[in-house]
Amino acid sequence: MAGSESSSKLRTIMAFIALLFALLSTGHGSSQVPLVMWSSEGHTLPPMASPAAGHIISNDQLMSYLNSALGSAPHNVLLFLQDKLSKDDFTRYGGVFGNNHESAFPNLESALQTSSSPLVLPALSWLGASAVPGMLQEKLGVSPLSVDPDTLEHLRLNASDNTLLLIILPYSTGAYLSCKEVLRSNDEVIGKVLSIMKAQGVPYTAIYTGLKPSRVIEEPSMVGQSSLGRSLLQAVVDEVKPPLMFNTTSGPCIMLWAQNLNVSFNTQEWIDLGPLTFAPGGTVSTAGSFCNETNSQLVLDYGSSVPTYNPFRLIFSMSQRRYPVSARNWFTLDTVKLLFNADTATYNGSRGIYAPAEYSFHCQNVNSFRNALLVPRTHNATQWRILFTDFQIQGFSILNRTTDFSYASDCAGFFTPGIWMGLITSLLMLLILTYGMHMIMQLRSMDRFDDPKGPSISVPQSE
Repeated sequence: MAGSESSSKLRTIMAFIALLFALLSTGHGSSQVPLVMWSSEGHTLPPMASPAAGHIISNDQLMSYLNSALGSAPHNVLLFLQDKLSKDDFTRYGGVFGNNHESAFPNLESALQTSSSPLVLPALSWLGASAVPGMLQEKLGVSPLSVDPDTLEHLRLNASDNTLLLIILPYSTGAYLSCKEVLRSNDEVIGKVLSIMKAQGVPYTAIYTGLKPSRVIEEPSMVGQSSLGRSLLQAVVDEVKPPLMFNTTSGPCIMLWAQNLNVSFNTQEWIDLGPLTFAPGGTVSTAGSFCNETNSQLVLDYGSSVPTYNPFRLIFSMSQRRYPVSARNWFTLDTVKLLFNADTATYNGSRGIYAPAEYSFHCQNVNSFRNALLVPRTHNATQWRILFTDFQIQGFSILNRTTDFSYASDCAGFFTPGIWMGLITSLLMLLILTYGMHMIMQLRSMDRFDDPKGPSISVPQSE
């Protein structure tokens, strides 16, 4: 019994190590995603020759294999389609050498171990991966049905009918959710779906892939470069979305940008308003915004786009005034109001969010709960948590026909903790050096010496 259990564990480890080695055997490509395919117990997929190192499976090659595979494999197909997926996700977060407790894919490992003929394609053409749903739909002759584990429990599948079940898996990381946790959560969804299929006794064919790579590495063109030279691979920088702008008849008046606009009610899950605000075709409206020489107000009206809240608005109120001490105008973000349903939560931002009127304000982290720059003013404001990441705003002195912020006044002070530590350490070393020099300068050498042939000398105590 112990020998059989040990042999099963060894097969599991070797199966996943083989998967990782297969993924590592191909070079980094600019547009490739992995694909893993397996069938339920008792069914076998046709073999496929292992691709050569660096070879990318094309759309036609994948279509040819699916045609042959679905000819003998079960026609109840489970397509686990993740928003983003790269082979680096397996090599970085997969458990190897027996470290299964550290793996983000325990259910996927178990499925590959129990399947008699799993298929691993480390490098599939990006276009081929995105065309997988269409290929399966054409082959099976049925439309994909988007489901989740809760929905699947209430479905009764027939082994003799063609079925294409589409399970969408996210890949976005929130403010406090790491990539490994997202992959582990997706793996739990895979495990629940496979358990439901096993409980219903329905044979299946499962495919796990991504719509696009999660890590893209470009190989620079060799045109115009010396054949003897060397060049480093450079990561592609994601396109930065333009800031949100409120325009009047005289030109742009208010500009806002943030990587994430997260809000949460009573420690519930974070809601990111960034895609609704800055993405092309976003549903946010700026109706009700205004600006003049002394006051500006930006209203972000999301309507019913935020679940369970209608309406839902964010209001940024700013003002500027002249300070004689600095002989210049300064603007402050006086309040941030969060309107939900019929209530209003108000936060005071004037204490920490300010900048010269001709500048913009930038801060990497603006929140209402830790080292808060947004201080709750009303009672219900304590029920909400606000977290703006890479936040930048400008409400005055915006040049016409521009989409760029003015020079940014950052919330980080000049004397950071590192600078203070360096200054204090340098001062301490300087004091020690000064004390040592002072002690050395106080040393006095002998200027009188005793002559053994003459009378002995006497030195008065005063000397």
